[in-house]
Amino acid sequence: MAWLLAILTFATVALIIAVIYRPLGDYLAWVYTSGKDWWIERGLYRLIGVDLKAEQTWRAYLRGVLAFSVVGLLLLYALQRLQPWLPYSLGLKAPSPDLAFNTAASFVGNTNWQSYAPETTLGYTVQFAGLAVQNFVSAAVGLAVAIALVRGFSLRRSGTIGNFWVDLTRGAVRVLLPLATLAAIVFMIGGVIQNFNGFSDVTTLAGGAQAIPGGPVASQEAIKLLGTNGGGFFNANSAHPFENPTALTNLFQMVLMLAIPFSLPRTLGKMIGDNRQGYAILGVMATLYTASFVILTILESAGLGAAPQLAGAAMEGKEQRFGILGSTLFATTSTATSTGAVNSMHDSYTALGGMMPMLNMMFGEVSPGGVGSGLYAMLILAVITVFIAGLLIGRTPEYLGKRLGPKEIKLAALTILVSPTLVLTGTALSFALPGVSEQLAKVSILNPGIHGMSEALYAFTSAANNNGSAFAGLTANTPWLNVALGVTILLGRFLPIVFALALAGSLAAQDRVPSTVGTLPTHGPLFVGLLTVVTVLVSALTFFPVLALGPLAEGLL
Repeated sequence: MAWLLAILTFATVALIIAVIYRPLGDYLAWVYTSGKDWWIERGLYRLIGVDLKAEQTWRAYLRGVLAFSVVGLLLLYALQRLQPWLPYSLGLKAPSPDLAFNTAASFVGNTNWQSYAPETTLGYTVQFAGLAVQNFVSAAVGLAVAIALVRGFSLRRSGTIGNFWVDLTRGAVRVLLPLATLAAIVFMIGGVIQNFNGFSDVTTLAGGAQAIPGGPVASQEAIKLLGTNGGGFFNANSAHPFENPTALTNLFQMVLMLAIPFSLPRTLGKMIGDNRQGYAILGVMATLYTASFVILTILESAGLGAAPQLAGAAMEGKEQRFGILGSTLFATTSTATSTGAVNSMHDSYTALGGMMPMLNMMFGEVSPGGVGSGLYAMLILAVITVFIAGLLIGRTPEYLGKRLGPKEIKLAALTILVSPTLVLTGTALSFALPGVSEQLAKVSILNPGIHGMSEALYAFTSAANNNGSAFAGLTANTPWLNVALGVTILLGRFLPIVFALALAGSLAAQDRVPSTVGTLPTHGPLFVGLLTVVTVLVSALTFFPVLALGPLAEGLL
């Protein structure tokens, strides 16, 4: 019966995504290829002094991305530090400098890692004028970079890849804002709160006193999920009944996380003129996503370990409203995308079960990944796959009509090295630096030993891959972790963007290469299988040694 329920729940989500795949993917392609600008967009361009007809080289496009993100980082940091003087601050004090930096870096980096309890740390102004705004624009930045890379494949002998300011504006105004508005309305109908009531003092059933926070939750919930940002208005995140009241809102949240990332392969196919290529990318994403869900559900349903077996099920850290199946599907969805929202505590999963969300992030979050970031990461892995296949079977290294030379392969290789370098370096320094390791052991890690290793590894994996979820057993609000994780988030977000845009510029400058008998077909089952294997092996070979020190060691004891 349990497995029947799991299949039906998964099939429901899959059916909804399948229904919206084509219309949403086509709409996204139209948004970024349309020659007409809306009046509100023209007004924004005049306000910021942008020539909407001016095309940009990849370097100019990158400067726009970085300049915009730096300004957002500084503004969000300032809002937090000035919180006591802002309206609707709810009497809350300003976060410490290191916490404010971590939070600013996290939301600008589309990560939404939270080293604090949101409802008791940040007032409404910082929440909606700072965090919610970054939820929109950081997602729009990811979309813009993905579209720029797609243009690199579609353009011929071009020195430009589009206009960042136009792409940013269209993504926010035409895609994220209307969809988030509709989603917020659905959430309010479903029981998610939306108010400015502050704290309400109530008497509990046991006769105690408790302060119940309100807030503009539905509006922030909508964009945090749609933009694969993550985080939450409440510390309990999507396990909180004010954020996620019912099984229906739980289902809707998963659909929102998957909608844009799973539709972008269709956008790729439309923009390059070959929908089969989009289906191939979609096939890899869906295969990895499905396999992860099935394995995680098997591990959690088995309840391996002494405590789950004594209790009869691995329900520690899970909401009774959602159960094991609602939790494993949500965990797979949030870590296979770069959302990081949680409706259960991953720290309480079985040892091997807790490894699966970690692996989803270690894959580079390409199943289907974040808004925009999943597509450009998968395209870079496709470039690596075509190159490897060419070496093995003597085929010409070409992908989507563009020749892959040493420059393109180097850029792709540098991109896939970013995440493991940051994860392993950050984790190693946390345990190796004098003073830092003592603080980590005494203050941050809740469960010492092997599981404590997993908690630290999960934190840096989440930060480097811009996910934002946590094992929840790690107290991260310390100077070292705030700064180290903040820097990891920024490098994990923007270094791949640098390499992706450089690759887009290199590809756009080429002419289109006609297919020959020596060209590897990249739209069939063979390529889907190759790309899936390469994606898994790139992560497995890199992270297996450190996984053997953490979740694998714990699960096999």
